[in-house]
Amino acid sequence: MSRILLTYLAREIYGASLTVLVVFLGLFAFFDFVNELDNIGKGSYQIYHALAYVVMLIPSRTYELLPVAVLIGSLYALTTLARHSEITVMRASGLSTRMLLVMLCLAGILPVALIYVFGEYIAPTTESAARQWRLTSTDSAISQQLRSGLWVKDGTRVVNVRTLQPDRSMERIRVFTFDEANVLRSIADAARGVYVQADEKGKGYWHLTGVTRTDFFDDHTALASPDEVIWESALTPEVLSVLMVLPERMSVTALLAYIGHLRENQQNANLYEIALWKKLTLPFTALVMMILALPFALTHERSGGASAKVFLGVMLGVAFYLLNGMFSSLGMINSWPPLTAAITPSLLFLAAAAVMLYVVERR
Repeated sequence: MSRILLTYLAREIYGASLTVLVVFLGLFAFFDFVNELDNIGKGSYQIYHALAYVVMLIPSRTYELLPVAVLIGSLYALTTLARHSEITVMRASGLSTRMLLVMLCLAGILPVALIYVFGEYIAPTTESAARQWRLTSTDSAISQQLRSGLWVKDGTRVVNVRTLQPDRSMERIRVFTFDEANVLRSIADAARGVYVQADEKGKGYWHLTGVTRTDFFDDHTALASPDEVIWESALTPEVLSVLMVLPERMSVTALLAYIGHLRENQQNANLYEIALWKKLTLPFTALVMMILALPFALTHERSGGASAKVFLGVMLGVAFYLLNGMFSSLGMINSWPPLTAAITPSLLFLAAAAVMLYVVERR
């Protein structure tokens, strides 16, 4: 009987959640397309470029919206069952609240797995492809939106890239080299830099052209124009590719690699560490949302309407994402442990669900 009920509950929740997800995806796709209308006419960017860009953003939107879709879908499915007295019959047949909670958690395994797959494998790839597609179509460069370009620390060097092209080649590069005492020893300017793929030993390097270098000695300076320079660096195109994807939409592997790069260069990695923990904990948010829907379904037997519960679900979803963003910002400002900043909103919602379940059971 438990297996039959689990299958029935899962089917109802999955169907409602899928409907909500499709509606949300259509709504966000429309907004994304409207936002792209301003770019039409830039370079070779046309309407079909904008449509392709919006389509490539759908996996990222799916990753973001799945927890909210599961919350609203669970609320709608469970309140509909309660309105038809099906939950009343289940509980009268001996199904306890604890067992119902266990069934919801088992039904939540699929959404958790989907969020993980989209967040780790699909969304980062399509997000990067979408941004590169738009940059290429509009003849834009990545770092042109920054007044001073891109700044990266690489060991004893500080690198300023004024323009990073969609193919990840660099233009107008300035490299500041310091010694172990943090004394500036040289400034090199290069017109262009192209990364040469790794050799059989697994190493790669940047080929800089149009180079002029000023060397600073204790008692004089010297100007050199080698024209070409081979620059071996841990700063690979893969590291630069983090500019193509927001931290929250990067894969766990990419986040770990970039966090390692920042730590090696003694830079603050809090933003990416918070994004990493949010990435690891977000799949389980679907379970929290399903648990949060249960108390509302149980109280539906006494009062309330399905439309009101769905509206409440939308408000709770909005509140969750506002809290998620707020705690990420507070974590950065106050230097909280990244795990604390990432997991606190989910713990607050889980605590609220536990309190509401306790109140419902006491009645």
